[in-house]
Amino acid sequence: MKTKCFVYLSLLIGWISLISCTLSPWHRDQADAYMKKGRALLEAGQYLGALTELLEADKYAPNDPEINYYLGLAYSGRGLTKPAMERMQKAVDLKKDYSEAHNHLGVLYMDMGQWEKAIACFDRALDNYLYSTPALALYNSGWAYYNLKNYDTALSRYHQALRQDRMRVLQPQIEKNIALVYIKRNDLVSAVDYLKRAVAQNANLLDAHFFLAECYYQLHDFQNAKKSFQQVVKLAPQSPFAQKAQEYLRMIESR
Repeated sequence: MKTKCFVYLSLLIGWISLISCTLSPWHRDQADAYMKKGRALLEAGQYLGALTELLEADKYAPNDPEINYYLGLAYSGRGLTKPAMERMQKAVDLKKDYSEAHNHLGVLYMDMGQWEKAIACFDRALDNYLYSTPALALYNSGWAYYNLKNYDTALSRYHQALRQDRMRVLQPQIEKNIALVYIKRNDLVSAVDYLKRAVAQNANLLDAHFFLAECYYQLHDFQNAKKSFQQVVKLAPQSPFAQKAQEYLRMIESR
Protein backbone atom coordinates (compact mmCIF):
# COMPACT_ATOMS: atom_id res chain seq x y z
CA MET A 1 0.00 0.00 0.00
CA LYS A 2 2.84 2.37 0.89
CA THR A 3 4.47 1.64 -2.45
CA LYS A 4 1.25 2.50 -4.33
CA CYS A 5 0.88 5.75 -2.38
CA PHE A 6 4.45 6.67 -3.19
CA VAL A 7 3.88 6.00 -6.90
CA TYR A 8 0.68 8.05 -6.94
CA LEU A 9 2.42 10.88 -5.09
CA SER A 10 5.33 10.83 -7.54
CA LEU A 11 2.93 10.91 -10.47
CA LEU A 12 1.02 13.79 -8.90
CA ILE A 13 4.21 15.80 -8.33
CA GLY A 14 5.29 15.16 -11.90
CA TRP A 15 1.88 16.20 -13.22
CA ILE A 16 1.92 19.40 -11.15
CA SER A 17 5.44 20.18 -12.39
CA LEU A 18 4.32 19.66 -15.98
CA ILE A 19 1.36 21.97 -15.49
CA SER A 20 3.54 24.63 -13.87
CA CYS A 21 5.97 24.54 -16.82
CA THR A 22 3.18 24.90 -19.36
CA LEU A 23 2.35 28.49 -20.23
CA SER A 24 -1.27 29.50 -20.30
CA PRO A 25 -2.39 31.67 -23.24
CA TRP A 26 -2.57 34.62 -20.84
CA HIS A 27 1.01 34.11 -19.63
CA ARG A 28 2.19 33.78 -23.24
CA ASP A 29 0.42 37.00 -24.23
CA GLN A 30 1.92 38.87 -21.28
CA ALA A 31 5.41 37.58 -22.06
CA ASP A 32 5.08 38.49 -25.74
CA ALA A 33 3.84 42.00 -24.95
CA TYR A 34 6.78 42.74 -22.65
CA MET A 35 9.22 41.11 -25.05
CA LYS A 36 7.94 43.25 -27.93
CA LYS A 37 8.53 46.42 -25.89
CA GLY A 38 11.96 45.18 -24.86
CA ARG A 39 13.00 44.45 -28.43
CA ALA A 40 11.92 47.92 -29.56
CA LEU A 41 13.99 49.52 -26.81
CA LEU A 42 16.97 47.32 -27.70
CA GLU A 43 16.79 48.49 -31.31
CA ALA A 44 16.74 52.08 -30.05
CA GLY A 45 19.82 51.44 -27.91
CA GLN A 46 17.89 52.02 -24.68
CA TYR A 47 19.34 49.06 -22.81
CA LEU A 48 18.14 49.89 -19.31
CA GLY A 49 14.54 50.24 -20.46
CA ALA A 50 14.88 47.09 -22.53
CA LEU A 51 16.20 45.21 -19.52
CA THR A 52 13.23 46.32 -17.41
CA GLU A 53 10.70 45.13 -19.98
CA LEU A 54 12.47 41.86 -20.71
CA LEU A 55 12.79 40.97 -17.03
CA GLU A 56 9.01 41.36 -16.81
CA ALA A 57 8.64 39.06 -19.82
CA ASP A 58 10.92 36.59 -18.10
CA LYS A 59 8.56 36.39 -15.11
CA TYR A 60 5.80 35.07 -17.36
CA ALA A 61 7.98 32.80 -19.53
CA PRO A 62 11.28 32.04 -17.75
CA ASN A 63 12.18 29.19 -20.09
CA ASP A 64 11.65 31.03 -23.33
CA PRO A 65 14.94 30.96 -25.31
CA GLU A 66 14.11 34.14 -27.22
CA ILE A 67 13.49 36.16 -24.06
CA ASN A 68 16.75 34.89 -22.60
CA TYR A 69 18.57 35.84 -25.82
CA TYR A 70 17.25 39.39 -25.75
CA LEU A 71 18.05 39.65 -22.05
CA GLY A 72 21.61 38.66 -22.96
CA LEU A 73 21.73 41.48 -25.49
CA ALA A 74 20.35 43.97 -22.97
CA TYR A 75 22.90 42.98 -20.32
CA SER A 76 25.66 43.23 -22.96
CA GLY A 77 24.50 46.71 -23.85
CA ARG A 78 24.82 47.67 -20.20
CA GLY A 79 28.34 46.21 -20.06
CA LEU A 80 27.27 43.41 -17.70
CA THR A 81 29.18 40.47 -19.11
CA LYS A 82 28.45 37.80 -16.50
CA PRO A 83 24.63 37.98 -16.60
CA ALA A 84 24.80 38.40 -20.39
CA MET A 85 26.72 35.14 -20.69
CA GLU A 86 24.37 33.38 -18.28
CA ARG A 87 21.34 34.39 -20.35
CA MET A 88 22.96 33.49 -23.67
CA GLN A 89 24.02 30.12 -22.28
CA LYS A 90 20.49 29.49 -21.04
CA ALA A 91 19.12 30.41 -24.47
CA VAL A 92 21.30 27.82 -26.22
CA ASP A 93 20.59 25.23 -23.52
CA LEU A 94 16.88 25.68 -24.17
CA LYS A 95 17.31 25.74 -27.95
CA LYS A 96 20.38 23.88 -29.17
CA ASP A 97 20.31 25.31 -32.70
CA TYR A 98 19.82 28.95 -31.65
CA SER A 99 22.50 30.34 -33.96
CA GLU A 100 22.03 33.98 -33.04
CA ALA A 101 22.60 33.18 -29.36
CA HIS A 102 25.63 30.98 -30.13
CA ASN A 103 27.08 33.83 -32.19
CA HIS A 104 26.61 36.43 -29.48
CA LEU A 105 28.00 34.08 -26.85
CA GLY A 106 31.07 33.86 -29.08
CA VAL A 107 31.30 37.65 -29.20
CA LEU A 108 31.27 37.75 -25.40
CA TYR A 109 34.12 35.25 -25.29
CA MET A 110 36.03 37.36 -27.82
CA ASP A 111 35.59 40.42 -25.62
CA MET A 112 37.41 38.44 -22.91
CA GLY A 113 40.15 37.30 -25.29
CA GLN A 114 39.03 33.67 -25.11
CA TRP A 115 39.44 33.08 -28.82
CA GLU A 116 39.16 29.26 -28.91
CA LYS A 117 35.89 29.28 -26.94
CA ALA A 118 34.60 32.01 -29.23
CA ILE A 119 35.40 29.98 -32.34
CA ALA A 120 33.58 26.96 -30.88
CA CYS A 121 30.47 29.12 -30.44
CA PHE A 122 30.69 30.47 -34.00
CA ASP A 123 31.06 26.94 -35.35
CA ARG A 124 27.94 25.86 -33.46
CA ALA A 125 26.07 28.81 -34.94
CA LEU A 126 27.17 27.75 -38.42
CA ASP A 127 26.14 24.12 -37.86
CA ASN A 128 22.53 25.23 -38.28
CA TYR A 129 21.79 25.26 -42.02
CA LEU A 130 18.74 27.44 -41.36
CA TYR A 131 20.84 30.23 -39.84
CA SER A 132 19.78 33.32 -41.75
CA THR A 133 22.92 35.46 -41.20
CA PRO A 134 25.93 33.11 -41.41
CA ALA A 135 28.13 35.96 -42.71
CA LEU A 136 28.11 37.46 -39.22
CA ALA A 137 29.44 34.33 -37.51
CA LEU A 138 31.99 33.82 -40.29
CA TYR A 139 33.19 37.41 -39.95
CA ASN A 140 33.49 37.06 -36.18
CA SER A 141 35.26 33.73 -36.57
CA GLY A 142 37.74 35.35 -38.97
CA TRP A 143 38.58 37.97 -36.37
CA ALA A 144 39.12 35.30 -33.71
CA TYR A 145 41.48 33.34 -36.00
CA TYR A 146 43.29 36.58 -36.85
CA ASN A 147 43.94 37.19 -33.17
CA LEU A 148 45.26 33.63 -32.87
CA LYS A 149 47.65 34.51 -35.74
CA ASN A 150 46.09 31.77 -37.87
CA TYR A 151 46.00 34.00 -40.93
CA ASP A 152 45.19 31.31 -43.50
CA THR A 153 42.02 30.29 -41.69
CA ALA A 154 41.15 33.93 -41.01
CA LEU A 155 41.32 34.67 -44.75
CA SER A 156 39.24 31.60 -45.53
CA ARG A 157 36.54 32.66 -43.07
CA TYR A 158 36.52 36.23 -44.40
CA HIS A 159 36.11 35.10 -47.99
CA GLN A 160 33.29 32.76 -46.96
CA ALA A 161 31.70 35.72 -45.16
CA LEU A 162 31.92 37.82 -48.33
CA ARG A 163 30.11 35.12 -50.29
CA GLN A 164 27.39 34.84 -47.64
CA ASP A 165 26.97 38.61 -47.18
CA ARG A 166 24.42 38.94 -49.97
CA MET A 167 23.10 42.30 -48.73
CA ARG A 168 26.70 43.64 -48.61
CA VAL A 169 26.13 44.96 -45.08
CA LEU A 170 29.42 43.65 -43.70
CA GLN A 171 31.47 43.90 -46.89
CA PRO A 172 33.46 47.08 -46.04
CA GLN A 173 34.43 45.71 -42.62
CA ILE A 174 35.31 42.30 -44.04
CA GLU A 175 37.51 43.78 -46.76
CA LYS A 176 39.23 46.02 -44.22
CA ASN A 177 39.97 42.97 -42.08
CA ILE A 178 41.26 41.03 -45.08
CA ALA A 179 43.64 43.94 -45.63
CA LEU A 180 44.85 43.61 -42.04
CA VAL A 181 45.85 40.01 -42.77
CA TYR A 182 47.83 41.12 -45.82
CA ILE A 183 49.52 43.83 -43.74
CA LYS A 184 50.63 41.14 -41.29
CA ARG A 185 52.01 39.22 -44.25
CA ASN A 186 53.79 42.37 -45.48
CA ASP A 187 51.82 42.27 -48.74
CA LEU A 188 51.01 45.97 -48.78
CA VAL A 189 49.92 46.08 -52.43
CA SER A 190 47.14 43.57 -51.79
CA ALA A 191 46.25 45.39 -48.57
CA VAL A 192 45.86 48.67 -50.49
CA ASP A 193 43.48 47.02 -52.97
CA TYR A 194 41.17 45.79 -50.21
CA LEU A 195 41.34 49.02 -48.21
CA LYS A 196 40.47 51.07 -51.29
CA ARG A 197 37.40 48.88 -51.79
CA ALA A 198 36.46 49.23 -48.12
CA VAL A 199 36.53 53.04 -48.12
CA ALA A 200 34.80 53.19 -51.51
CA GLN A 201 31.86 51.33 -49.99
CA ASN A 202 31.94 53.18 -46.66
CA ALA A 203 33.61 56.57 -46.81
CA ASN A 204 33.27 56.97 -43.03
CA LEU A 205 35.35 53.92 -42.16
CA LEU A 206 37.97 55.84 -40.20
CA ASP A 207 40.41 53.03 -39.39
CA ALA A 208 40.36 51.83 -43.00
CA HIS A 209 41.40 55.30 -44.19
CA PHE A 210 44.20 55.33 -41.63
CA PHE A 211 45.52 51.86 -42.54
CA LEU A 212 45.32 52.79 -46.22
CA ALA A 213 47.35 55.92 -45.56
CA GLU A 214 49.96 53.95 -43.62
CA CYS A 215 50.27 51.44 -46.45
CA TYR A 216 50.77 54.24 -48.97
CA TYR A 217 53.38 55.78 -46.68
CA GLN A 218 55.32 52.54 -46.36
CA LEU A 219 55.13 52.09 -50.14
CA HIS A 220 56.61 55.61 -50.49
CA ASP A 221 53.47 56.83 -52.26
CA PHE A 222 53.49 60.04 -50.25
CA GLN A 223 50.97 61.90 -52.38
CA ASN A 224 48.22 59.35 -51.77
CA ALA A 225 49.36 58.88 -48.16
CA LYS A 226 48.90 62.61 -47.59
CA LYS A 227 45.36 62.56 -49.04
CA SER A 228 44.33 59.60 -46.89
CA PHE A 229 45.83 61.04 -43.71
CA GLN A 230 44.03 64.32 -44.39
CA GLN A 231 40.80 62.39 -44.77
CA VAL A 232 41.33 60.81 -41.36
CA VAL A 233 41.78 64.25 -39.77
CA LYS A 234 38.71 65.53 -41.58
CA LEU A 235 36.50 62.63 -40.45
CA ALA A 236 37.46 62.65 -36.76
CA PRO A 237 39.81 65.52 -35.85
CA GLN A 238 39.87 64.67 -32.12
CA SER A 239 40.42 60.94 -32.48
CA PRO A 240 43.66 59.05 -31.70
CA PHE A 241 43.80 58.12 -35.40
CA ALA A 242 43.77 61.82 -36.31
CA GLN A 243 46.58 62.58 -33.86
CA LYS A 244 48.75 59.90 -35.44
CA ALA A 245 47.75 61.11 -38.90
CA GLN A 246 48.93 64.63 -38.01
CA GLU A 247 52.32 63.22 -37.04
CA TYR A 248 52.60 61.45 -40.39
CA LEU A 249 51.53 64.62 -42.22
CA ARG A 250 54.29 66.59 -40.50
CA MET A 251 56.83 63.95 -41.55
CA ILE A 252 55.55 64.07 -45.16
CA GLU A 253 55.74 67.89 -45.19
CA SER A 254 59.29 67.84 -43.82
CA ARG A 255 60.57 65.59 -46.60
